[in-house]
Amino acid sequence: MYDVVLLTLGSERDAPGGGCGSGGACCGGADDTAATPNADRCETPRVPVLACADALTARGARVTTVTARSDAEIDEVLARLDGPPRADGLAWPDADGKTRLIVATASDGQLRAVLRRLVRRYAPPPSRRPADLAENRTLPDLPPVGVLPLDPARAGTARDLAAQLGLPRDPAAVAAAVLDGTPRRLDLLRNDGGSVTLDGALLGAADDAGRPLHWRARVEVDGRVLSDGSEPISACAIGNAGGYAHLGEVALLADPDPADGRLAVGVAVPVVTRSALGRKKVRLEVRRARGRAVAVVPRDEKVPFLDDGVEGELSRKRSWWTEPGAWAVWTG
Repeated sequence: MYDVVLLTLGSERDAPGGGCGSGGACCGGADDTAATPNADRCETPRVPVLACADALTARGARVTTVTARSDAEIDEVLARLDGPPRADGLAWPDADGKTRLIVATASDGQLRAVLRRLVRRYAPPPSRRPADLAENRTLPDLPPVGVLPLDPARAGTARDLAAQLGLPRDPAAVAAAVLDGTPRRLDLLRNDGGSVTLDGALLGAADDAGRPLHWRARVEVDGRVLSDGSEPISACAIGNAGGYAHLGEVALLADPDPADGRLAVGVAVPVVTRSALGRKKVRLEVRRARGRAVAVVPRDEKVPFLDDGVEGELSRKRSWWTEPGAWAVWTG
């Protein structure tokens, strides 16, 4: 039977920055200790975690529950997924999957934090690229991850990644998927800022009245220019899945597929037209493209964005590229 690690990073309430990986801590700030007000909440597993652990134990699995409050503590868990030592000295995932991992997530940003640490652990430096690595990848197949959502199913346009992928949400069903299911391989977006994207990124922001704040940037997908940086942009979506496919009633992305080996990009540009009576009207023109990589070069000082729900600001060129089938989730 399998060894299963149930990893929790602390809720969105305790980690407004999206969990471990963004600031070195998971439960409200760096160097959280038992003396801090949040520590007790971080140490107490939530009900879905306990229910999943019970379901796993009932099936004979050896279960360890871990609450990680830093990248280092995440790394300690991920080390259990290592395979046998290689002659080239690289850390490599265990192809036999003797240990299985479930990540209890209060947000997609928390799942992203764990995948980012997996990439940092197993992606070899360019100078040590092994011969057995696929030509279209910079990292090996990452170990499949079980996803245990800690919040109720999200509906409408704000669906989390688990809902988009149709993953089980009931703790017992998650346990069954990890023990009996099959891995579903998905594309992973890496970027030259050192992070990863599972769902997508949305560049741009709105004022207090909900009106888009215009910005300028050069946006290029596999050599195709969607904006040359001279015109205002209302929003730009970079999608692996469909979390940012729509902005209100505007379709930014057309049918993004997290397993087709390509990312989807949509740029919304306001276009001014005039009626026969000379009245000015503004409509949004959406330019879309698919490809292996996208580069965004901001012309403004700072462009706010959301990446898997985590806030950031873009002040220099950023490139995203797809790693086909690099990560996987356990499905029932």
